[in-house]
Amino acid sequence: MISAGQAVREAERQFAAAGIGTARLDAVLLVAHAAGLSADAVRANPAKPLMPDAEGRLIASMRKRAEQRMPVSRLVGRREFWGLSFALSAATLDPRPDSETLVEAVLRHTEDRAAALALFDIGVGTGCLLLSLLSELPNAAGSGSDICAGAVETARANARSLGLAERARFAEGDGFAGFGGPFDRIVCNPPYIPTADIAGLEPEVRDHDPRVALDGGPDGLDAFRRLAPAIAARLAPEGMAAVEFGQGQAAAVREIFSAAGLDCLETVPDLGGRPRVLVAQPRRNSVGAAETALL
Repeated sequence: MISAGQAVREAERQFAAAGIGTARLDAVLLVAHAAGLSADAVRANPAKPLMPDAEGRLIASMRKRAEQRMPVSRLVGRREFWGLSFALSAATLDPRPDSETLVEAVLRHTEDRAAALALFDIGVGTGCLLLSLLSELPNAAGSGSDICAGAVETARANARSLGLAERARFAEGDGFAGFGGPFDRIVCNPPYIPTADIAGLEPEVRDHDPRVALDGGPDGLDAFRRLAPAIAARLAPEGMAAVEFGQGQAAAVREIFSAAGLDCLETVPDLGGRPRVLVAQPRRNSVGAAETALL
């Protein structure tokens, strides 16, 4: 029987040998998960022995992390986002901290957080964007769509576990999936990786996130071109949209949204200082997108 501290050291050694930059942290988290302890408890009690069943679970997780580069979040089945715990599934993108930039931007542009706002999330995945916003906007109600049935079920489960199910609705489908609107806030983290770039992504992303959530077409902008007119048509007159985009795409995304009848309020940098989120509103005194653009 080995101790928690010994297990952490061995896991760290294997992860470092596999070229994993977060070897120590990953080792602590996986030992904690296998033993049913918190990470703080593992750090504080390194002499605590691991039970045989915990050791077996840890060995299996270590192999998947080192050999398959499966992310810790997928091994434990959860990801913390905006201080909330979200279950993951094979059908969902693993939320990244940089996407919290979008939540921050929407809240910064929402002066009255007690207002009864209508929200919509296109490509809802785990529900992390919509549900994080609902947790901060107590009188808002939200809807979300995803083309993957598994993602819709995951989002519903997360809404229930967070106590937000009564204010959140989800449907399988593309774009607005039959929801009529108008909406006061529309958010979207679409696929925006150029197809040819996917092979060069970190294996944690390339091999474990669903490709449909990554592949944005030849230049990474297919989803923006398709969704921008629909977003313009569904926004309330005083509404606001926030969309995430990839490296080097800021100018192109601004141009696409401007052509759809939206004015850019700001481009928001992520945690690394890279432009990450476009915030836009309906163009004042203009017709905007045609109803035929609705999805």
